[in-house]
Amino acid sequence: MIYITGDIHGTNSVAKRLNTKNFPKQRVLTKKDYVIITGDFGLIWNLDAEDQFWLKWLNKQKTFTTLFIDGNHENFDLLESYPVEEWCGGKVHRLNDSVIHLMRGQVFKIDGFKFFTFGGAASHDKEYRTEGKSWWRREMPSQAEYEEGIRSLERNNWIVDYVLTHTCTINALEWLTSRYGLKYEVDHMHNFFQDIQKRLAYRKWYFGHL
Repeated sequence: MIYITGDIHGTNSVAKRLNTKNFPKQRVLTKKDYVIITGDFGLIWNLDAEDQFWLKWLNKQKTFTTLFIDGNHENFDLLESYPVEEWCGGKVHRLNDSVIHLMRGQVFKIDGFKFFTFGGAASHDKEYRTEGKSWWRREMPSQAEYEEGIRSLERNNWIVDYVLTHTCTINALEWLTSRYGLKYEVDHMHNFFQDIQKRLAYRKWYFGHL
């Protein structure tokens, strides 16, 4: 089984979101089942004792395997210090045995389904943050990552089952803005995802952030 949720922002809500009261189905899951977090995972923010406690909690106390894409609120210096390896057809950072970061621009085959993953987003609170301590430029993709995403989709003939991103397409952003009065500026990622959506055959697109 595969379950998808949004931002947990590290220690702020990991226990509340993923405890057995709020997620009772985990009682029958195994490490061959997956919970996917669509960005702002945040549990390697400092890699201090608190971060290590919750990473161990996910690894040892939870029955499922935790997968996540990066959001904009991540410590990219720490995240990118992990070695890159291949898992289920795509590139990952493995934090421990059952907590795995799904890197940008990859297609993974998980439980018989193809997932296109592309993390990252622009922070709209960066003026209140400090670069290298609470904000990182790597929140936005590099040109190489955009190009790798296109190559991955081309190898899969522009057909996947699910898309996992942190931010969204222009159309989705405009709908959310009109419905909920959100104020977000269109950036290169929104345009990139809009272009992909026009070409891609998929079932569902899941994103966090908003």
